[in-house]
Amino acid sequence: MKSFSYDASPARIVFGQGTIREIAEEVRRLGRSRVMVLASRRLDALAADVTESLGDMAVVRFDGAVMHTPTEVTTAALKLAETHHVDIVVAIGGGSATGLSKALALRAGVDQIIVPTTYAGSEVTPVLGETDNGRKTTRSSPDIRPETVVYDVDLTLDLPLNTTVTSAVNAMAHAVEALYSAESNPITDSMAIEALSGIARALPIIVGDPRNVEGRADLLQSAWLAGTCLGTVGMGLHHKLCHTLGGSFGLPHAPTHAVVLPQAMAFNAPAVPEVMSRIATALGVSDAATGVFDLVTSCGGPTSLREVGMSHDQIGRAVELATAAAYPNPREITPPGLSELLENAWSGRRPAIR
Repeated sequence: MKSFSYDASPARIVFGQGTIREIAEEVRRLGRSRVMVLASRRLDALAADVTESLGDMAVVRFDGAVMHTPTEVTTAALKLAETHHVDIVVAIGGGSATGLSKALALRAGVDQIIVPTTYAGSEVTPVLGETDNGRKTTRSSPDIRPETVVYDVDLTLDLPLNTTVTSAVNAMAHAVEALYSAESNPITDSMAIEALSGIARALPIIVGDPRNVEGRADLLQSAWLAGTCLGTVGMGLHHKLCHTLGGSFGLPHAPTHAVVLPQAMAFNAPAVPEVMSRIATALGVSDAATGVFDLVTSCGGPTSLREVGMSHDQIGRAVELATAAAYPNPREITPPGLSELLENAWSGRRPAIR
């Protein structure tokens, strides 16, 4: 028997179709009345609809959120929020909008309603990743976790397939690393296995029919479960490496996760064979790492760091940055081992079956 502790997420979840129409009521339920709407310019039409539904409660809009939550962007948004006496943020979009909303909540104490349009999963975690002077760091606090998450399946129906695939594998990474975390527990394990099964089941359906509502709903629920895992237990090498590659080299967040995950799994597999066997069973494959790699390949996702913008001469620096500080991982991380992992990821080699 394994002893463990488990903290349940207190976030309120609103899930379904057309749930975006409930945002104004959620603002009122929280007792707030001065809303900053965060959404990228790509989502202008959606942001306009939400702003209209909020009426006089919507006092300002910010459209400058970018990947990896640079602190200079947070500073600009914070000044705007202070000028307009904002007491709640409604963030619509993927991980960039969510990250900025969390940064504002941490600094200004505002409430948050997150409306995800991808499968990032970070909307249900107390974790914030920020980039400052080319270094991405993370911190965790109950003040970072949003008060309400509104999942509207309709908002995912037009999500481009390339973003769908990489975002879903990003969610998958949360569940994979939760299973071999030093803080793993039976509750989180159950959520992680269900998340992996759901992603593996739904993703091929959506690739074949991008507007399949049941498939999109299945994938969105699975991402929610995977994100909950991320917020409950610590992560390992995969997430550390992706933060390094994104924050220091400007690589796109979700595609980098899609490339690195099977390679990180192959690296850790000798240390946690039982976990990898459970993952393989959940995915319906014979080998966990190759199963994830093949899923990404079959869905048209990226498999090499080269194709997402990393040059080969950056590998050495990435190894230095990723080994500069110790962090939990089931297998010891050494510069030679990490170099081999990154070489495989840069080339897009299919992991060997173990």
